[in-house]
Amino acid sequence: MATDLEAIGRDLERALAQRMRSKKRRSHKIRVASLTVAFAGAFASVAYASGIGADLQLDPTKWTFLGGGSVDGGRGVYVHAKNRADDSNSTFLLEHDSDLQPYQAFLLHERTLAAANATSPVPVRAEPGAVCTAESLTRAETIAMSVLKAGFPAGSSPDATRPAVETAIARAFDGAPCAGLEYAGEQARLVYSGRQPASTLMPGTRN
Repeated sequence: MATDLEAIGRDLERALAQRMRSKKRRSHKIRVASLTVAFAGAFASVAYASGIGADLQLDPTKWTFLGGGSVDGGRGVYVHAKNRADDSNSTFLLEHDSDLQPYQAFLLHERTLAAANATSPVPVRAEPGAVCTAESLTRAETIAMSVLKAGFPAGSSPDATRPAVETAIARAFDGAPCAGLEYAGEQARLVYSGRQPASTLMPGTRN
């Protein structure tokens, strides 16, 4: 299931990247998350009649809409859906954060994720600890970037670098984890791969 979701995420990310290039601007991020493990990704095609909005659409021939909602007046949107092919459950998150500072974008993500998890039709895995502070998020991103620069060539796939980054962050925060460490590692991996601009990282990470 994880492999299938990662593949879906990569396909959807490429589709959105093409759409974004055509607009010549960074409009928003879309995240693809399973209900047990989160994956980075983006997508461009779901239930238009779901009431969630035009930005978050799934192909009704491939997905069964199970519910959804939004936070912050629609800045964060989520949809629960079941894959018609294998009956696996997934949650899709969309965050309009292009005008937000990095830490505010992170908090939007956490609010969207919390709302999605609270309404999930199946059990979900939540990160332990309170929501990461700006300092903790910066530290986690800095650790991730150090691992990437030391062990991987620039432009490496975020899927290939994920295990090393997550292991390093987990070790650094052993005994004092916070919710958002996965997000921090993801942001660093996406920036290092060239899929997101460095401006999406915390200011302290970029220094």
